[in-house]
Amino acid sequence: MNTTKKIALVTGGSRGLGKNMAINLAKNGNDVVLTYHSNKDEADKVVAEIKDLGQNAVAFQLDAGNIKSFDQFIQEVTSYLQEKNGNSNFDFLINNAGTALYSAFAETTEEQFDQAVNIHYKGVFFLTQKALPYLNDGGRIVNISSGLSRFSFPGSAAYASMKGAIEVLTRYLAKELGARGITANVVAPGAIATDFGGGRVRDDESVNSHIADATALGRAGVPDDIGGVVAFLCSEQARWVNAQRIEASGGMMI
Repeated sequence: MNTTKKIALVTGGSRGLGKNMAINLAKNGNDVVLTYHSNKDEADKVVAEIKDLGQNAVAFQLDAGNIKSFDQFIQEVTSYLQEKNGNSNFDFLINNAGTALYSAFAETTEEQFDQAVNIHYKGVFFLTQKALPYLNDGGRIVNISSGLSRFSFPGSAAYASMKGAIEVLTRYLAKELGARGITANVVAPGAIATDFGGGRVRDDESVNSHIADATALGRAGVPDDIGGVVAFLCSEQARWVNAQRIEASGGMMI
């Protein structure tokens, strides 16, 4: 599944699913630009791991919910690429960065809602918009959603509805960017054992067991179940996959 050497920008690539996506993209022969929110040390470890695979990598700080910072971020990334490669463009944009929000509908505050919508919807909308001039024709956009946009668990109304909005947005991106040969798809993970949301799926045995019982393949997901799906969508083999929601949940809640 190797590709001609291209460049992927992965937001939230320092840990969890984003880290796995970055590593799998590198294994497919791509250079990687990744972002981190606060943990530079972890981001640097991912950069080193990618370089050990023989690919170029670099990490930039990004607050995915601070839309006013996006112009400076894009300038930093494109200036680096221009200096490194003689070209400021890249090929793949993976909008992965995110945080959990577990709160009953009746108890969700406006502050919680606004913070989440900035990260999970408004930030994705405008970061993608600002990246478009530098995304090569024939490129790929992969937006990360959630199984929660299909099935429902109490406490996820705000988060899941924002992921639903991302899925609609992705179809519009596919429609409007098709003339440039750019595809846009969604990957929707099920419950994954990472540190996301305080590590509840990974560390809480009762939650993990409940997820396993609700999943056809009999276990909670792990990062290795997701990264390869994203890498595939950025490969030549996936060139005709467009405007699709690909759920990678092991058959959860079917």
